[in-house]
Amino acid sequence: MKTMIKTVALGSALALATLAAQPALAAKPAPAAAPAENGTIVAGLGIANLDAVIANSNAYKVAEQQRETTYKPQYDQAKARNDQLTAQLKPMIDKFNADRQAANPNQASLQQQAVAIQQLQEKGKAELQQILQPVGLSQAYVQEQIEDKLNDALKSAMKKRSISIVLSPDAVIAFNGGAYNLNQDILNELNTAIPSAQLVPPAGWEPRQIREQRAQQAAAQGQSAQSTSTQPAGR
Repeated sequence: MKTMIKTVALGSALALATLAAQPALAAKPAPAAAPAENGTIVAGLGIANLDAVIANSNAYKVAEQQRETTYKPQYDQAKARNDQLTAQLKPMIDKFNADRQAANPNQASLQQQAVAIQQLQEKGKAELQQILQPVGLSQAYVQEQIEDKLNDALKSAMKKRSISIVLSPDAVIAFNGGAYNLNQDILNELNTAIPSAQLVPPAGWEPRQIREQRAQQAAAQGQSAQSTSTQPAGR
């Protein structure tokens, strides 16, 4: 049985690492609430897309603009390295594709070439991620600052609109956007609560998810140590 080898796409892994650190495209916020023309209005019910609210907040958009300048050295370095890796990969991929289309391709050779290409792609992706790590930390830092204010902004908007239940747009089939949409209300509250965010995290800062994981691991280790110390000594 012949070994099946997938065609390798030029720079696919490297492109992922580069795009991961590019400024995100902010979703357009839904229009502000307005009276519904048709249908029944359910009092106390609201719809909100919190991801869109964050992406359209002043703090988020300003940070995205500032990041391109503040972290330009990292972006430039990543692009230069990506170009080098792409140039290095191209002849390898061209040879692989040519050998693969031969009348009697050497499957062992193709497998070796595919492994070499994959290893270089993975190595390149890791290098790019390392170069762009400060950018990723900045994105996480800004996101966390905004998220810290989001819950209060949501509660304030709900109170002003007398809303008791807020659903995600994904949770409903359809709704009257003007009657139920809270995006603009929450966005207004969020912009007031956090008009801008710090772009560069302090030294040693880690995202909330990592901090929580460390805390859980420390708690588990503490419980394990306590359990071991309280066990009766063997006779």
